[in-house]
Amino acid sequence: MAPLLFWTFQSLAQAAGLEAFQRPQTVPFPEDAPYNREIATLGKMLFFDPRLSGGQNISCSSCHSPSFGWEVPVPKARGAAGTPIRRHTPTILNAAWITPLFWDGRATSLEEQAAAPITAPDEMNATFEGITERLSAVEDYRIWFDRLFPGQGIRKESVLKALAMYQRTIVSGVASFDRWVEGDETAVSDAAKRGFALFTGKANCASCHTGWMFTDNQMHDIGLPTSDLGGGGLVPPDPGQNFRFKTPGLRNIVLRAPFMHDGTLISLEEVIRHYSAGGNAGIARTSDIEGFSLEEGDTEDLIAFLATLTDTGTNVPTPILPAN
Repeated sequence: MAPLLFWTFQSLAQAAGLEAFQRPQTVPFPEDAPYNREIATLGKMLFFDPRLSGGQNISCSSCHSPSFGWEVPVPKARGAAGTPIRRHTPTILNAAWITPLFWDGRATSLEEQAAAPITAPDEMNATFEGITERLSAVEDYRIWFDRLFPGQGIRKESVLKALAMYQRTIVSGVASFDRWVEGDETAVSDAAKRGFALFTGKANCASCHTGWMFTDNQMHDIGLPTSDLGGGGLVPPDPGQNFRFKTPGLRNIVLRAPFMHDGTLISLEEVIRHYSAGGNAGIARTSDIEGFSLEEGDTEDLIAFLATLTDTGTNVPTPILPAN
């Protein structure tokens, strides 16, 4: 491939806008749910507690594992009944900045999002009546809820508020890309710098994967051969959203295989081939992507860049859960 003459971040990012890739300094919380450390701690316990599922055999963390970028390394996770769920598990990393939520964009808040998998028959298959009964049988949970939600105690709304509070604290750590953004030219390799130039240039990945999380938070048809209508399958149906799915962020992406809403692309190499080919819909429909030519070394350079978006040393200890 032709040599790249200027590899500094300032020169490569000038057209894309340097500020667009800088990490935010604070985490956004709703005005009616400001950050509360104790509520977040309670939410973490609930997130890892299998008593939130109907069979008391899986938790939120069963599908959203911190070891795999808050996803699971299979195309489709299995729910409480042991059957595969409908789509690949989306990450909840940096959930405080994500809206709308779910692959089909059907939820507008984390509180709304948290309720759906808990009650879905193919996922956690629970009812909030059952959850309230099980948690109320645990003395420590009664103490936590009575103190943090006075006058409410253990009920659907307080459970969802605690879960949402914790999920907003799940933020990707500083990666080598971030150090490069701040001016450390030694933080990433020359291959990664070439990959960034491709990402924001010829490959045009940044048209959808933009900002510090590398997502536009929009819905797109990326030409996957699928019968899943995505955003068009909601009620009421919107044919204009057929086959459109939410753009996922790319932080910690190397930990999050397989990829796409159905988990059909098992490696970043396959993802790059899919996009360079302009998609592979197999049916007549408009796609939001256009193909691009790959020269020797381009795929490796793109992957080298994507690897710089992964943080290091992030450890999420499993909480000690209250005993019955």
